Amino acid sequence: MKPWLKRTLIGTVTLFGAVTLLGALGACSHQGHHRQGWHAMSDEDAARFKARFIARAGEKLELDEAQKAKLGLLADKLREQRNAFVGDTKDPRAELGSLIAGPTFDRNKAQVLVQGKTQAVQTKSPEVIAALADFYDSLKPEQQAKVREYLQRGRRGWRG
Repeated sequence: MKPWLKRTLIGTVTLFGAVTLLGALGACSHQGHHRQGWHAMSDEDAARFKARFIARAGEKLELDEAQKAKLGLLADKLREQRNAFVGDTKDPRAELGSLIAGPTFDRNKAQVLVQGKTQAVQTKSPEVIAALADFYDSLKPEQQAKVREYLQRGRRGWRG
């Protein structure tokens, strides 16, 4: 391969990687300002959100009280896992930005960050899976069919 062609390809790939990284950082930071997410809610706000979620799902699936309790436990486990995944980070944009703050990408810090997130998922996942299985297994066949239908509809869910 000719040297000029090789340099052009390497430059293009590097530029593409940098643009992709900056785009991902921008997307993460943009979302954080407009939708704080359940993990950033106060405990009081999270309890209200959970209650509305359970009421809505309970209505759509015609859940009994035992099923609603299992759904509530699932919601709690999901919030715990999300909080563990986010960790102590108050500003994910700054945390990601610190990886590129110097003249080189901080590979060690990035690896530690990824390992921490992976460990949080691995630690909490068995509890989430058990809560999800308990909830789903408690549903009647017609309720399970409604859940499958909801998932097949994608982002529209039960709205349309």
